[in-house]
Amino acid sequence: MNQQTAGTPKYHRILLKLGGEALSGEDNFGIDPGQADWIASLVKRVKNHGVEVAVVIGGGNLWRGASGEAKGMDRSTADYIGMMATVMNAMALRDALERQGVPTRVQSAIEMHAITESYIRLRAMRHLEKGRVVILAAGTGNPFFTTDSAAALRGIEIHADVLIKATKVNGVYDSDPKKNPDAKRFTSISFDEVIERRLQVMDATAFTLCMENHLPILVLDLWEDGALERALMGDENVGTTIS
Repeated sequence: MNQQTAGTPKYHRILLKLGGEALSGEDNFGIDPGQADWIASLVKRVKNHGVEVAVVIGGGNLWRGASGEAKGMDRSTADYIGMMATVMNAMALRDALERQGVPTRVQSAIEMHAITESYIRLRAMRHLEKGRVVILAAGTGNPFFTTDSAAALRGIEIHADVLIKATKVNGVYDSDPKKNPDAKRFTSISFDEVIERRLQVMDATAFTLCMENHLPILVLDLWEDGALERALMGDENVGTTIS
């Protein structure tokens, strides 16, 4: 993979996967409008290059289903609460984007007609073609599936060129970089090698969906200055590409 010509994006349409914590404040809980504004500014910079952007966002800053289940809550109920948390995050991000002049639509896998559109694949793609950001909320609409799985599924459905998993780690390593100072970061790696090495990228369902449908995954540190924009413009020194 060669570095792209300056000014020419490497990808035309992306699915950006954000954890709910991307919108949280210092306590890693709740929605910080300042953080939402910052995320919106990153998305706007990417869109200014002509890239079509769909977003799937988690709800971990508001609710973690595993915590409810651990205290005896029914798993399905806990997961549905988590889906509603993702809708809250999606609305906060939409507001931040709209205030920065970026037309945005929220589509929910669970019908909430008063506040969102229902998820319709062709409508989502039409929004993207018209230059709107589309935030895809409520996961897959089903319990027992993570928002990583939702990101993989939606990325495949809308024909995204890449699924970008935005984390606080600047790529995929051969061992835990927090425990091993000599850990090696891969700039690129195959799906098969990730499996052979038992590297943790995302949950097995999401990873398998991407692998079987040939959707590349790009893992990068969203908080690294300019990382998202540089990766989309073809800088191979940013993150890890799995393909």
